Amino acid sequence: MTPPTLDALDLKLLQALELDGRAPFSRIAQVLGVSDQTVARRFRRLRTAAHLRVTGVSDDSRLGLTSWIVRLGCSQNTATQLAITLAGRPDTHYIDLVAGGTEVVCAIRPRNRQERDEVLLERLQRTPHITSVSAHCILHTYYGNSLRWLRKISALDPDEETALRAPVPPPTRTPIALDAADQTMLDVLRRDGRATLTELQAATGLSDNVLKRRLENLRSTGVLHLAVEYDHEPLGRGVEALCWLTVAPQSLAEAGRAIAVHPEVRFAAAVTGRTNLVVSVLCRTTADLYTFVDEKIGALTGIHTAETILTLRRVKTLTSEAR
Repeated sequence: MTPPTLDALDLKLLQALELDGRAPFSRIAQVLGVSDQTVARRFRRLRTAAHLRVTGVSDDSRLGLTSWIVRLGCSQNTATQLAITLAGRPDTHYIDLVAGGTEVVCAIRPRNRQERDEVLLERLQRTPHITSVSAHCILHTYYGNSLRWLRKISALDPDEETALRAPVPPPTRTPIALDAADQTMLDVLRRDGRATLTELQAATGLSDNVLKRRLENLRSTGVLHLAVEYDHEPLGRGVEALCWLTVAPQSLAEAGRAIAVHPEVRFAAAVTGRTNLVVSVLCRTTADLYTFVDEKIGALTGIHTAETILTLRRVKTLTSEAR
């Protein structure tokens, strides 16, 4: 099936939601110079045409938690079932089938050391048909988390972007503690980042004024940011890949910052393991991917090795169940 074509207003709306996923349609409409009804209608259309979803995401680094990227080699014809099984776990997201269907890559967010050890040291090691396990702890993110790829499509002009951008949370020195009400709010927002105060009130039992203060606190501290999930094909980006790079330690930070600015890059992070820099890219074609590897990765200082693997199918997104 041919993916739908998105016009300039569709792209502006996507980028506006990336800048502030809870921005009222009236505010977006005013900045873009269209009616509220037009923005609402386009939003509904994008939910169908591009499977658009706005989801609330917690920043684990601000909660004192660590995230992992795990590569799982699989015996023949078992990767799909393994990916579906992993998708049922609440601590997994971004589960991909890669490398000809013989490898699963997933992100894991254990809530504590016990959960980390249970999944990495015990459960995965005992799972049948897994031939290899490579776990990489995310040490530093150069692009990702609250910074997402739609910011790089440059659909909005500078004045529009300034008017729609949410305030940037300041860095934190100590982990932020959440209570049960905060956790409940985050659970609701993970399913729908634009959930109304009425929906949040039904889940928490808190008053509107208390909810507004708590929601603002979650956002202003950086614990909560809003992510936009969508199909890439309507944006002309049908080729998704992971690049695993081995970089000399003295060149790691410079390489991470340099690679993060490229428009193809949607995630870049320093990680533990033999490959210490992982980069997720979106390209139009495999020829464009080759150019990216040849010219942009090739231009980095201190690169010793580079492994590129294509993503064949995403089995689980940030908050979805297995597809």
